[in-house]
Amino acid sequence: MKILVTGGAGFIGSALAKRLVTQGHTVTVIDSFNEYYDPSLKRAREKEFLSACEVIEGDITDAQTVEKLFAEHSFDLVCHLAAQAGVRYSVEAPEVYVQTNVLGTQVLLEAMRKHGVKRMVYASTSSAYGMETEVPFVEDAAADRPVSVYAATKRSGELLAHSYYKQYGIETTCLRFFTVYGPWSRPDMAMLKFAQKMTAGEAIDIYNNGDLRRDFTYVDDIVDGFVKAVETPLGYEVINLGNGSPVELMSFVQLLEKELGVKAQKNMLPMQQGDVFETYADTSKAKELLGFEAKTSLEKGIQAFTNWYIYCDRSQY
Repeated sequence: MKILVTGGAGFIGSALAKRLVTQGHTVTVIDSFNEYYDPSLKRAREKEFLSACEVIEGDITDAQTVEKLFAEHSFDLVCHLAAQAGVRYSVEAPEVYVQTNVLGTQVLLEAMRKHGVKRMVYASTSSAYGMETEVPFVEDAAADRPVSVYAATKRSGELLAHSYYKQYGIETTCLRFFTVYGPWSRPDMAMLKFAQKMTAGEAIDIYNNGDLRRDFTYVDDIVDGFVKAVETPLGYEVINLGNGSPVELMSFVQLLEKELGVKAQKNMLPMQQGDVFETYADTSKAKELLGFEAKTSLEKGIQAFTNWYIYCDRSQY
């Protein structure tokens, strides 16, 4: 297939693009290379993962750029990962999230409608469930009380995709990711932030005094699930991609201490605005519809992360 990967120089997008190429697909990547974090990291991912892809620097909110892209290519499917990420930054800059995550998704869907591209796989988030959903999170929960603007905009993308499915027949599988981690991750993500501070002898911030649980999911497992969704037309569906086994935050810190060989200094803080207490995926739907099951334990995943972190070019961070 000829596949467009939006946000393809990002943490998950770059790993996905490389996997799709190895499976014989022709992959075009679009990424804005913006300065939310140091663009040199995205350039490094481009060199590491995207050598066999056509890489276009452009913003999905720019309708002219997107129209030109679709006019010059005959895509069979869109893997939509481009987004303004991060719960905490959405407290400071909500307008950026609405622009990129809502308008950008609509611009893409409209280009797909105009050019007859009938399938999308959309990267959504477990944050859509908010704080009022019972655990484990099941896909048919209302998910209508998001805590952060980030979560609200990603949920909006799911709903836009549903309307385009009903009106124009564009099929979309929305994949709700649960706390993705691994090598080449973003500098604003907890695992990398903690590793940087711990190895520099600085204190790490522990919110809600450590009383948090996260369903950590290794990036290769997320890519496995995404590829299965690419290969499996389902009409319109929302599917969790997670481990289905949440871990206490302090247990996670202890594993990271063990692998890095350092003891973490800790700032114990109250709950962070926009955050949730627990994420916990019910993965039965992913197993049933996609044959997906996460394979990487947190212990193995942290080992892989720390092996990369120790030898990576720290100047990019």
